[in-house]
Amino acid sequence: MFGYLPSDLERLRTLRVWHAMWLARIDRKIAQLVQRQAEQERGRRAKPAPPDWIVELGIGIGKPPMQVHRGTCYMTGKRHRPVGPDEARRLLADGTSACSHCRPDTALGIAGLAGRGRREAATHSCGGTRAAISFAHRPASGAWAPRR
Repeated sequence: MFGYLPSDLERLRTLRVWHAMWLARIDRKIAQLVQRQAEQERGRRAKPAPPDWIVELGIGIGKPPMQVHRGTCYMTGKRHRPVGPDEARRLLADGTSACSHCRPDTALGIAGLAGRGRREAATHSCGGTRAAISFAHRPASGAWAPRR
């Protein structure tokens, strides 16, 4: 039955020690993986839920609110803070623009604010940063003119 094992006692003991060392290594690796999975599960359970509403903040003095987003919106910039539904409604009513991707104004039940905004500019998103493109210096032909 075990014809492939050596027939002398010294080599059998050597094989037993070698296999015991490998079993110990395997047991340590199993324990590490079990611990890692338990930590990941604890982290998933302890992770706070995303806020329902987020306001994206501008730069400068006072960090004015720029845009209102849903809490799970992927277009939120780096400068933001969570807000409640009442503050989100107030910000939208005061002229803060709503994100065109997640549409928080629709989710909050506010109609007719899609065209309103605080600035006379369009917002362009590129790689997580936002820049305002002013239409004040654009000629009627549609080509961009240099600022003077």
